Amino acid sequence: MTKGLGGEFCLICGSDPPLYADRMCEPCTRARTRIAEVPENTNFTRCARCGLIDMHGRWVDVPEDKLWDELIQRNVAFHERAEEIGLACQSQTVSDRHTLLHLQVEGVVDDLHYKDEFTMRARMSNGVCLTCTRRAGNYFEATVQLRSTGRRLEEEELNILRASLDNVIENLSDDPMFFITSEGSVTGGYDVVLGSKGLARSWGRHLTVNWGGQVVETNTTVGRKDGADVTRLTLLYRKPGYDLGDVIRWRGDYWRPSSWSKDGALMERIARQERTGATWRDLDNVLVIAQMKNHLTVDVLDKDDSVAEFLNPETWKMTSVRLPWDYDGAPTLRLANVEGEFLALHDMALDHTKS
Repeated sequence: MTKGLGGEFCLICGSDPPLYADRMCEPCTRARTRIAEVPENTNFTRCARCGLIDMHGRWVDVPEDKLWDELIQRNVAFHERAEEIGLACQSQTVSDRHTLLHLQVEGVVDDLHYKDEFTMRARMSNGVCLTCTRRAGNYFEATVQLRSTGRRLEEEELNILRASLDNVIENLSDDPMFFITSEGSVTGGYDVVLGSKGLARSWGRHLTVNWGGQVVETNTTVGRKDGADVTRLTLLYRKPGYDLGDVIRWRGDYWRPSSWSKDGALMERIARQERTGATWRDLDNVLVIAQMKNHLTVDVLDKDDSVAEFLNPETWKMTSVRLPWDYDGAPTLRLANVEGEFLALHDMALDHTKS
């Protein structure tokens, strides 16, 4: 076909308009345009011990579909002028190490709609993450020692304290150093060896907030690296010999600790309305008279202004007890067995929240 002077035509084949990018007709434009560039193969590394995936230098737990999304984002390059992009992926497992990712890509480039299919092979290689490497080498930065003041920790107490570490780890950020190297019973308590000083300190704060007591830190230099001292932390946690709500003998009378503070406990006198703060040093030599877990809740069967009667669950006989100072007519009383005699306890908020 003879073109008129000055008329537009495809620079490749000479076709008449319409023309698109670089003054080419639609067939020539499509022949030279790809909606995306996709490599035939891509690689990723999985820890052979724990299954974590190396993502941008961090070992993380990634679901399979999220892993494929990451590999696609990392490797698929869309046309620089592509708009209204759509992508679908279907995975096909070939072997333990190889997975085929079948991709359907569509989009608009210079007002022309493109749709194409690609296949990318995801190839897995084995590695070992930092956490597993250090675990295998028994690496540790801190030791937490669980102890009690004036007595041995009971097995139930140890189980509760130890379980709290799992909760702390679960709620902290995902740090590869938050692992337990070893643990076990020792004379006088229980030791937990940890991969991180930060984890040890976080657990120590959690222990004191929830069960009171004190934490003492000791750092020991074990070497030097890059001109700086390498230290290991020993964190000694001493749990009080009593719990919130217990009946204890202190200052010649009976008291109940109602809450913990940084320096001690808030104490409430049982005989009358009185609250006072006490330091750990003040409470060093207190005597536990009746643990809260052993308190009794009984029904009031009869009463006058100062005394109530209840059915003794141990003897099945009617028994009298002096009413607590704050008694308000409630149908039940909380009792503690104090040296063979029942003592009615005043009401505390933790009586309704602590089992």
